[in-house]
Amino acid sequence: MNQHNITDTKTNSKKIRSKIMVKQENSTILNGLMKISESEFNSIREIVYDRFGISLSDAKKSLVVGRLQKIIRSLGHSTFKQYYDQLIADKTGQSLNTLVNRITTNHTFFNRENAHFDFFRNKALPELAELLKTQKSREIRIWSAGCSSGEEPYMLEIIMQEYFGNEYGMWNAGILATDISENVLDKAKAGIYSDENIEHLPPFAKKYFTRAGIDQWKVSDKIKKNVTFRRFNLMNETFPFKNPFHIIFCRNVMIYFNQKTRDTLISKFHKDLIPGGCFFIGHSESLGRTQSLYEYIMPAAYRKR
Repeated sequence: MNQHNITDTKTNSKKIRSKIMVKQENSTILNGLMKISESEFNSIREIVYDRFGISLSDAKKSLVVGRLQKIIRSLGHSTFKQYYDQLIADKTGQSLNTLVNRITTNHTFFNRENAHFDFFRNKALPELAELLKTQKSREIRIWSAGCSSGEEPYMLEIIMQEYFGNEYGMWNAGILATDISENVLDKAKAGIYSDENIEHLPPFAKKYFTRAGIDQWKVSDKIKKNVTFRRFNLMNETFPFKNPFHIIFCRNVMIYFNQKTRDTLISKFHKDLIPGGCFFIGHSESLGRTQSLYEYIMPAAYRKR
């Protein structure tokens, strides 16, 4: 091969590589990906942690970009710095609400981690009913903290109505369900779910749902009216409840917090539980072996000492 051919080959190779690079850049543009600097990511990470207690690791950088870039562009911004400045400047809190709605992950389904619901139905609820009878009380206080799109509190309410049957009306019962995300609370209040959401329902629970369209089911008003949904930030310095709860579910929420935040939250839950009250967390979570506030019942389930 002569020198001229060698030169042509090198030139063609460079052209090919150049075309590949241009194609990759165009692909990036077509995919709509924004770039975020280290300082911009740290600013977003700090405000998410300070306001909501959620820890975003470096591995979450692509998640932040993917979930925020659309809202950033819709606001007319071209950088994350501009978006952050708006977050700080907005005194209404609406921008922060939108931020947490975008950042939080809310994937769940009915009867998730079903061993907890079995324990609630067969052990915790009967014991609580007997305790309240001895106290001549009819008030049952249950909190679903981090309720997401409502599957957990509705499941708990279904179990209570099944357990008490015709006597349910004699009890001052119901579920308080809270979450930081307005988006999932709106879905929870609507009470409409897909086939996938309800496919794990036990047979006794299916009668509380009716068809609401193709691949859609609606929870009955009989259940909905006894679940109260409220927006609530678990990072509030104190919880505003007048009376303690008998049972608290806070599952698959603390995985987003660092250890210090988890420890603080666990202590606050402890203060708002009756002695002997049950506390349920997610199976991927742990209270730690050194904690002394709760005694172990079963995986991810505890009692207040």
